[in-house]
Amino acid sequence: MLPKSMLFNSIHFAIFFPIVFFLYWFLANKNLQIQNGLLLVSSYFFYACWDWRFLFLLMFSTLLDFFTAIKMTESKNEIIKKIWFWLSISVNLGFFCFFKYFDFFSTSFAEAASNLGLKIDPWTLKLILPVGISFYTFHGLSYIIDIYFNRVKAERNFITYGVFVSFFPLLVAGPIERAHHLLPQIQKKRNFNYQQSIRGLQQILWGLFKKIVIADQCAKHVDFIFNHAESQSGSTLAVGAVLFAFQIYGDFSGYSDIALGTARLLGIDLLRNFAYPFFSRNIAEFWRRWHISLATWFRDYVYIPLGGSRCSNFKKIRNVLIVFLLSGFWHGANWTFIIWGLLNAIYILPSIIFKTNRNYLEIVAKGKSLPSLKEIFSIVLTFCLSTFAWIFFRSHSLHAAIVYIEKIFSTSLFTMPTQHPAILFLLIIFLLLIEWLGREKQFAIADVGNNYPRIFRWGFYYLLIFSLFYFKTTSQQFIYFQF
Repeated sequence: MLPKSMLFNSIHFAIFFPIVFFLYWFLANKNLQIQNGLLLVSSYFFYACWDWRFLFLLMFSTLLDFFTAIKMTESKNEIIKKIWFWLSISVNLGFFCFFKYFDFFSTSFAEAASNLGLKIDPWTLKLILPVGISFYTFHGLSYIIDIYFNRVKAERNFITYGVFVSFFPLLVAGPIERAHHLLPQIQKKRNFNYQQSIRGLQQILWGLFKKIVIADQCAKHVDFIFNHAESQSGSTLAVGAVLFAFQIYGDFSGYSDIALGTARLLGIDLLRNFAYPFFSRNIAEFWRRWHISLATWFRDYVYIPLGGSRCSNFKKIRNVLIVFLLSGFWHGANWTFIIWGLLNAIYILPSIIFKTNRNYLEIVAKGKSLPSLKEIFSIVLTFCLSTFAWIFFRSHSLHAAIVYIEKIFSTSLFTMPTQHPAILFLLIIFLLLIEWLGREKQFAIADVGNNYPRIFRWGFYYLLIFSLFYFKTTSQQFIYFQF
């Protein structure tokens, strides 16, 4: 019998991964095909643990794109090549939209009709969203688009391509990989690297800390505050919004750290997905540091083809709005996500129009201990803007979000909040301190304590491990699994 799920922070994964690791390095390490075959079987088993029925959808999408890429490569007729291209795009997006948006459009149409005086009962299928469909669909789409424009060569080994699409560390919540980056690593034999494995374990530990100690502890307060917003003071709602910002950061960046660390233990480097976004000095920098793989996907496959920033101001505005509205819609079938995307578009437009969006390419205060007062103000302002937008992201409906915001900006904002978890705020400060000290590294604890005696370094690791057991409750699903 399959386990009900395979959360990174579950006992099931703690059993599953060591078995895969042992087989991968001690039994399959001498043969590339066996190595990749093991990864593919392990990935399909991992996915089947969520819902085995949707495994066939993943396999169908993989087979479609695998054969489509070969057919496009072999075709000498541009029209035939284009037919294969649009077949793959249409089928992939068709499945994606059907499962994710059918009920949303049906309900929205019925509501619009009722506003015009027409009574229509919405026809909904109450579809279960296949976990990871937003991520593996975008894997396949990027591959097909790159093949069509001759950016990469078609992979003719199905096992190799299957691993590219369904590699289990990234399968259900990314990062969204590219063929030119991941496929070459799958095509060549991997050898065990001790230092790479140590880095992998460090990154997994930090990811688990962010998920279990930060995100899951924030979730308890966030859920209560958002679910009882009508009866909370403005100050309490402000606390809830701030805690949700840290919840979603700890949850999603924690997942990404675990995914990258797990892949490193298997000799594979995945694309970086977060780069200390809460130290950003404007929204443009924030989006270069938050969910990097999705932001660059929309940049490369939507924004630049539309003309990017090398066009009139009208088209720049159009392009930004399209990208951020699509990004909001990608996250879920709810108007709250669309408003969240629209707000971020409005935030970033001035920097696009006045060409200041590339001002902050380096991490803040690089080579320094502390930021300047101007940088602190910019960081706080950027955090406040993104946190305000997160209210829509977290709310169940537009009405709930508006009620939440109205209550924040009331006189009760200046009262003492009823929810003020002191220990949690200390943990958040600890998180920010460690990330600040390690902000020039790939992940915060990559080189922690290297200049100090070993006892301090190991003491730090044991502190993190102790905190995992101390704050561990029941396994909480990662937020981005619903997308």
